[in-house]
Amino acid sequence: MSAALVILPAVWATAAPSRVKTLPEVVQQKKTAPELAFYRKYTEGMLRRYVRLSMEAGRAPSLLGREMFRGKVTSYRVHSFEDVVIFVHDVETCLKKLDEGQQHLIRRIALQEFTQAETAGLLGLSLRSVHRQYADALDELTEIFLERKLLEPAKACQ
Repeated sequence: MSAALVILPAVWATAAPSRVKTLPEVVQQKKTAPELAFYRKYTEGMLRRYVRLSMEAGRAPSLLGREMFRGKVTSYRVHSFEDVVIFVHDVETCLKKLDEGQQHLIRRIALQEFTQAETAGLLGLSLRSVHRQYADALDELTEIFLERKLLEPAKACQ
């Protein structure tokens, strides 16, 4: 009997559902103003700057541990180390205002520079969901930046 003539039975493979990390909280879909989408790239740029400056400021953790920050700062031209510390503290405060799911997406995509597709795979979500939720998180963060005057509103958007 030849091996080519042997008919093998069909085998169905099943696996237990994988234990994929999901977002800690389901991100509530919130209608944001359409003009906030204009600021997304600026917000991402500020987050990249935040990462770079916080890494530089991390060289002196004793100064960062002190609670000697001004409550409100409107100018973010970085001229000195103190300006870096104030900028990093203000951005951290803004990030803490987001809910846990939004913080997770911002951390993965903007700060750790994962792609949206990689993030979707890690979280077990569809790419479309990650794209929408990340855009909503950026819009909410942009709104916080605008309220705290970390971003200047564009003249055309007012």
